[in-house]
Amino acid sequence: MKEKLNPSLRGITLRQLRALAAVVRTGTVSAAADALAVTPPAISQQLRLLEDTLAVPLAERSPAGMRPTDAGREVLAAHARIEAALADCGAAIAALRGMQGGRVAVGVISTAKYFAPRALAAFMRREPGVEIRLSVGNRSEILAALRELQIDVAVMGRAPEDFPVDFAVIGAHPHAVIAAPEHRLAAAPGIGLAALAGETFLLREAGSGTRDLLRSLLQAAGLEPGLGMEMGSNETIKQAVMAGMGIALLSAHTVAAELAEGRLVALDVVGLPVVRQWFVVRHRDKRLLPAGQALWDYLVAHGADYLPEVRLRGT
Repeated sequence: MKEKLNPSLRGITLRQLRALAAVVRTGTVSAAADALAVTPPAISQQLRLLEDTLAVPLAERSPAGMRPTDAGREVLAAHARIEAALADCGAAIAALRGMQGGRVAVGVISTAKYFAPRALAAFMRREPGVEIRLSVGNRSEILAALRELQIDVAVMGRAPEDFPVDFAVIGAHPHAVIAAPEHRLAAAPGIGLAALAGETFLLREAGSGTRDLLRSLLQAAGLEPGLGMEMGSNETIKQAVMAGMGIALLSAHTVAAELAEGRLVALDVVGLPVVRQWFVVRHRDKRLLPAGQALWDYLVAHGADYLPEVRLRGT
């Protein structure tokens, strides 16, 4: 039986959808007009036609500029899927015409930057015709890009559960509590989590996977962390720990060099290291073209070869 299109959607055009997306992205009708190289009245007309077709308001003014209504967010999500499908179609047609290579948009959480670029570089040497567009951000940022179909594949430490994805394991991902070599517990064996209750923890920003892991570990033990400074990068945290400003729970892969050189130590905490996994992830609605599928297969087969070597007590 042929599926019928909802009558309220028949009049919608791609031009109208792009006008709405531009207004929400830029915050004003005039800025959206500049972005799309049209006049402000043309943008206003497209928005009016779209709202008339759907019979609901899609954008509203706020002190920060135009923002989408609940209905507007639904329309923007549909628009993102349409644009992604068109991009995939264009790439597929180009491949059928005999063009070589392809392009893959990759999102990498910041903790994975200690190995993912080397894996990507090796893949590019193997497939020199493939162009990689790399984005690095915290977990929340990469999840948002993955959800909105802005990237083809992501490398992260935990697959999302609030939208449909496919994922595969790259390799083991240990986490440990690190301290300066002069820390009072640096050489202590079998440290209980309770002994860390009064310590100053140095944390990544909200949305970081390691911050969430620390909180869950301490809460499971009935403890609250003595929160210290929030820092925006693993590099800053490492320097602060070496300076004696506090301790931190970090991916062991981010501190492999410092541990090997004795500039940091991993505390022998009972129950640690926590060994999770590195994953390659894609949105289930995002069809991988040949270049993307080739990268996916390479990361699954060879990604673990690029993980930093680290020796921790308990592993």
